[in-house]
Amino acid sequence: MTAAHPRPATFVQRALAGHAAIGLLVGALLYLVCLSGAIAVIHDRWQRWEQPNIAEMHALTPAAAQTAMTNVLASERGRPATTHLYIRMPTPDLPRAVVTTDSGGRYIDAQGGIAGREAHSWTEFVLALHMYLNLPMTWGMILVGALGVALAAAVVTGVLAHPRILRDAFTLRARHDSQIARADWHNRLGVWTLPFALAIALTGAFIGLGSVGFTVLAKAYSGGNLEAAYAPIFGAEATPDKRAAPPPDIARALTTLTARVPQASPTYVIVHDPGTRGQHVQIIAEHPRRLIYGETYAFDAAGRWRGAVGLADGAMGKQFAASTYNLHFGNFGGLAVELLYVLLGLALCVITATGTTLWLQKRRRRGLGSDRLDACWRVVVWGSPLAIVALTWVRALGGPDAPLAAWFWAMMAAGMALGMLRPSWIAAASLSAWLMSAIALTAGLHLAITLPSAGAVVALDLLGLGIPAVTLILSRYRSSGRKAADGQARYSRA
Repeated sequence: MTAAHPRPATFVQRALAGHAAIGLLVGALLYLVCLSGAIAVIHDRWQRWEQPNIAEMHALTPAAAQTAMTNVLASERGRPATTHLYIRMPTPDLPRAVVTTDSGGRYIDAQGGIAGREAHSWTEFVLALHMYLNLPMTWGMILVGALGVALAAAVVTGVLAHPRILRDAFTLRARHDSQIARADWHNRLGVWTLPFALAIALTGAFIGLGSVGFTVLAKAYSGGNLEAAYAPIFGAEATPDKRAAPPPDIARALTTLTARVPQASPTYVIVHDPGTRGQHVQIIAEHPRRLIYGETYAFDAAGRWRGAVGLADGAMGKQFAASTYNLHFGNFGGLAVELLYVLLGLALCVITATGTTLWLQKRRRRGLGSDRLDACWRVVVWGSPLAIVALTWVRALGGPDAPLAAWFWAMMAAGMALGMLRPSWIAAASLSAWLMSAIALTAGLHLAITLPSAGAVVALDLLGLGIPAVTLILSRYRSSGRKAADGQARYSRA
């Protein structure tokens, strides 16, 4: 008797296997990137929430910007000279002016005086977690860029693995048993977020892996000089001259920009090598109804016009490179687009979480289940957002210099260790209840302490109070649906 040869796997089976493999390899890190990205979309508003008592303004005059630069440089006498000075101009999302040097950032009042230290370390932690997973920046961005490639591959293989996925786009059995409901949420959200997921994945890969490409180009064509590699797209640096000189005339530069390009709205003023003869000024300005993050305009130390880099009307490659940032972070279209990005980002979190959970349950049905592995995944899904909320308390009690990244990864490591040693202690229901309670408590206390404050701050606190309430209502609705389904099943068997 000859042994039967196994039938070759079909195309759909191979696609499904590839989809599962990608999800398992990158699931936890991808979940952290998606979660932190959904939070970071409104990072300007989180910055206001974190420091609610800073004076705000709708605009900063050229004279006030000049005074702010002079005051900050004077405050740093005796320290190593800064290589760059940035003035972040007020915007509708963040109506505050900030001057940043190599020594840190300072808020500026409407007259150009120093109003206080910029110390939104929790917001910066969330941004760093999303952009490079708190690793050294270059290596972290490479890893996150690779995760973008993996997400794009997962999206494509997921569509190929489910030939009926588009036909069943509006079939959702949310009140069925947990396995079917979870599978339907995974598949339906995968369809509904398909364009967004591809856009986010590809732009994230471009941003993260772009540094690798520029490094290769620099080594091949400019002797390893990265600035020379970036120059064709983002503009070249002037030749340094470290001899002392008076500060540049940025007030004249701002006035000149308004006269020459009245539709442009300045967002950043950048002074390269301030206080030296080699100093020069760049102004980044947004253009209305354009996807680019802005055009860069160059000026000399006297504030005289030198021209634009060409991000707004130059070569298509430049415009494409300048458009990937806003497309990835949702910085276009105002608050409505930002909220849409938040919801779609949270949907990606659900897709990632349910995908791995379905795989774990499939293993369990085959007799290969692991309580420890299940517990560790629950720590990722529910423990990571709980740790991020807990960090707001670490920031409040430990101050802006508290090592938030170390605290976060220590909490995650402790959760993983507990999941390995005592998996029965890590229950999804308990962790989700703790998370909702932490969000409500944090929002409620913040609202009570900071009232009266800006509307954007109050809105975030009210949102924090509303999320647990909505979650409770939905959980009861889902629970009642499952009880009804179980009762119907018992009636049918009878």
